[in-house]
Amino acid sequence: MAKPLVAFYWCASCGGCEEAVIDLAEDILKVVDAVDIRLWPVAMDFKRKDVEAMPDKSFAVSFINGAIRTSEQEHMAKLLRQKSQLVVAFGACAHLGGIPGLANVANRKEIFETAYKLSPSTPNPKGIYPQTETKTEFGTLTLPEFYDTVKSLGQTIDVDYYLPGCAPPPDLIMKAVTAILEGNLPEKGAVLTVDKALCETCERNKSKPDKLAIKDIKRISEVIADPEKCFLAEGIICLGPATRGGCGERCINANIPCRGCFGPTKEVKDMGAKFLSSLASIIDIDDEKEIEKIAEKVIDPIGLFYMYSLPTSILRRKQGV
Repeated sequence: MAKPLVAFYWCASCGGCEEAVIDLAEDILKVVDAVDIRLWPVAMDFKRKDVEAMPDKSFAVSFINGAIRTSEQEHMAKLLRQKSQLVVAFGACAHLGGIPGLANVANRKEIFETAYKLSPSTPNPKGIYPQTETKTEFGTLTLPEFYDTVKSLGQTIDVDYYLPGCAPPPDLIMKAVTAILEGNLPEKGAVLTVDKALCETCERNKSKPDKLAIKDIKRISEVIADPEKCFLAEGIICLGPATRGGCGERCINANIPCRGCFGPTKEVKDMGAKFLSSLASIIDIDDEKEIEKIAEKVIDPIGLFYMYSLPTSILRRKQGV
């Protein structure tokens, strides 16, 4: 009996999701034994033309990580959708837009100016920017179009399932692969982990007082957090109240507060707004000037509260551009 065909593809992301597959360790041998990996550019030499030549729905499943930033990424996402029975948005960037999605606080022109002109380490006196086409004596050279807006995978193609995390933990990857191979999947569109807030499974939650109230905000780089206490009770911003659990509390166990890579539970419409509301409710100060001082301690609120979710939030991107 022929093995089901599987694809792994990498769009706008850091490569950590590719490492997560390797982090399966000996379990990756079980995956390789059960499936035929027909596309995995980071590890195997397959070409786009090979995929284009395949009949539609040839892949049992395509795991696509990364946000959609360029025309090439959009083309490959749509091609794999056409060639796949199932598509899984693999990791936070595909799921929510991820850290690449923070580029939505600017537009393409501003990004190019910063990267190729204003950066002190980039000498570019003629102000030459990348072009989608450049004619040379040897022919026309092309680059993918760089889009003005970063999108999640689900904003680009129809996605069947979402595997969250930066990067997804090995146990969730194996559970997802096993569920797909066995046909034991939840309803379409499901996020393949628990639907409860991280705080509900966090051991530090036991240390949280009945009425949580803080009078100051501390940055994690400025203090040594008590490994037994709730971060929020210590005045350290932790996005656990607005973030889906199921990650195994990897950051928490390393004494680092949650930054929201698993995304919101299905009841939450805007992750950043949900946490901002939670934070405002525990600040125990009435003086307006003192409240302003506390607010000033939240460096880069967009980058903190929407670190992984800006493209899929209500805000989505900088407006008026």
